[in-house]
Amino acid sequence: MYFKKILLPTDGSEFTKFSVEKAIELAKLSGGKITALYVLDKSVYSSSPMDTALVNIYETLEKEGRYATGYVAEMARAAGVDVEEKRIEGLPAKVILHEAEEGGYDVIVMGTLGRTGLSKLLMGSVAEKVIKNANCPILVAKSPLTKEE
Repeated sequence: MYFKKILLPTDGSEFTKFSVEKAIELAKLSGGKITALYVLDKSVYSSSPMDTALVNIYETLEKEGRYATGYVAEMARAAGVDVEEKRIEGLPAKVILHEAEEGGYDVIVMGTLGRTGLSKLLMGSVAEKVIKNANCPILVAKSPLTKEE
């Protein structure tokens, strides 16, 4: 099986940079294309645009998403790999699984951990949900920055 269509969910953290490296290596070997996916996590904010704090959180997530997918795009292009950036609102595991299915991806490459604290726990649970429910192979790239606790 050739891994031509590679889905790379990212949150832009240091922990996901290792999965970016692995996705790029895989794309170079297979002649594949990477889609860098950032999910604007709806569980972090409400749908009410009237609250200034919620608007600020949404804007922060949008900026973070542009940075996260932009980093992947910059690294991929530097390595001669085709890349597409996507930023989608929703619940991370659901969005990743839906995108993988609808986009006909051959493989998902993702890390096991996000940032720290709560988001570390959330990214771990996102990876777990994706692993349990995806219809395509998954490459889980554990960052050397992570340590067993």
